[in-house]
Amino acid sequence: MRIVRTAALALGAAFLSVCSVAAAPGCDELLPERMADTGGGTQLITAEAPRTGSTTGRVTWWERRGGRRYGRWVAVGSSEARFGEKGLVAGSAREQGTNTTPTGLYDLPYAFGIKPAPAGTEMEYRRVTDKSWWCQDNQSRHYNRWSEPLSPDCRASESEHLITYGKQYSRAMVIGFNYDRPVRGRGAGIFLHVNGPGSTAGCVSVPAWAMARVLAWADPDRDPHIAIGTRAGSIAITRY
Repeated sequence: MRIVRTAALALGAAFLSVCSVAAAPGCDELLPERMADTGGGTQLITAEAPRTGSTTGRVTWWERRGGRRYGRWVAVGSSEARFGEKGLVAGSAREQGTNTTPTGLYDLPYAFGIKPAPAGTEMEYRRVTDKSWWCQDNQSRHYNRWSEPLSPDCRASESEHLITYGKQYSRAMVIGFNYDRPVRGRGAGIFLHVNGPGSTAGCVSVPAWAMARVLAWADPDRDPHIAIGTRAGSIAITRY
């Protein structure tokens, strides 16, 4: 398991400070401007990987200042990120159990965690208990849903017992992939969460300090979304 040491934290904090200035070099402040869609709100998280087979990349959180029509996007913070063990794939073509991160533009329905929400969190935040599960059973009517306690029609062997992921789900956000109208077999339980020991099973993960800052920053009234994609190619983040 990787450990974020003091030097790494200091570097991350320095990057956050630099990227708070819209014109700072290296922040790629125009990325949201180059995207086909940003969700219509004034907050956006981008999760960008170099290529389809990448397991690492960068998450940046942005806000639009000066209004939706005439304002501009500014990078508020940024962090290293991890993706699925098998890289990234178009969300519309993803299959469950492939350990790939689905690309696309998604809303963020709510947050959850084993730890309390960071100070300033305004998103709905559900605390994980020993009865909290995420149903991934394709035969269940609760497929791709939080289930507390576990629904009788949802097999434990096909679900995640959230409290057993003490590090990853210490704090997390639900990514709205396959969520509103779930397609069986496409995948369930795709989150933005704290780093575990390595690449993910399809989620996007970041260091604990970054997860805490994103939660304290996200404002439901500003309709935050997350865009996931690669730097170029058929699943480039700019296509979403």
